[in-house]
Amino acid sequence: MVSIRTATVDDLINMQHCNLLCLPENYQLKYYLYHGLSWPQLSHVAEDENGDIVGYVLAKMDEEGGEVITGHVTSLAVKRSHRRLGLARKLMDQAAQAMVDNYSAKFCSLHVRRSNRAALNLYNKTLGFEIYDTEHRYYADGEDAFAMRRDLSEGVIRPPRSATKKSSSETQDGDKATPAAAGGDGASTQASTEQTA
Repeated sequence: MVSIRTATVDDLINMQHCNLLCLPENYQLKYYLYHGLSWPQLSHVAEDENGDIVGYVLAKMDEEGGEVITGHVTSLAVKRSHRRLGLARKLMDQAAQAMVDNYSAKFCSLHVRRSNRAALNLYNKTLGFEIYDTEHRYYADGEDAFAMRRDLSEGVIRPPRSATKKSSSETQDGDKATPAAAGGDGASTQASTEQTA
């Protein structure tokens, strides 16, 4: 049994470890601490029955303070051993709901590698994000990022697209896109923002 809960400062090292196992974009511990202290309600962890962190979402509010209140997902990861359980969706929905409840957010944004088809499928088809811009040479290796945004004004938690039947391709693609797919093979669902430490 895996449960989703709000992350605490005590979880940050394990969140970083999960990130290092799963994703090509990594952050120093002080960046996790910055999120945890500045926006303590927004980041969440998936915890197994042994108390081990098997996934996380690291989130914050947009610091540019635009007219529209927007939250941002910095990073999302689920360990390989716990994929295909819907944890990515649950983590993202919890973070988005916390953005609405605590900050009255209207949108949630993220960045994803242009080549990462699995993550694009997860974010677009499963979670309702739309591409609104391309940021050229966004990642350290020079790859472009798609900037994506999800409208939170009509509610966060949505039923699956088909409560009675999913096509095998939707199920397979959605499951593959669970954010723990590792490395630069296009399967990572890293939703990183800054590469600052």
